[in-house]
Amino acid sequence: MECIFCRIAARKHPAKIIYEDDISIAFEDINPQAPVHTLIVPKKHISTNLDLKEEDNILIGHLFQVANKIAKDKGIAEKGFRLIINCNPGSGQTVFHIHLHVIGGRRMHWPPG
Repeated sequence: MECIFCRIAARKHPAKIIYEDDISIAFEDINPQAPVHTLIVPKKHISTNLDLKEEDNILIGHLFQVANKIAKDKGIAEKGFRLIINCNPGSGQTVFHIHLHVIGGRRMHWPPG
């Protein structure tokens, strides 16, 4: 069975999509932790960052460029934002398809929790 993010990327599951290109899709998190909380997902299924291969380096760089675009478009780039990639259950990863969280619009605290 396909994961939920593969289903969203294939438009088989609803999501509030805010960006899409040939290799990635971005949509609003259904459980936002800040006023801006967007997920950026590669269309290629990769379970965790531990599963990345050297051939995925361009893909990962692309996800960061998409994050920058979203931060600028959402008006949080200048004040600051957080990028998060969780890996495995101990970090809080619940969907096993790598994804980048773009979080902002409020003051971020450290340590994150």
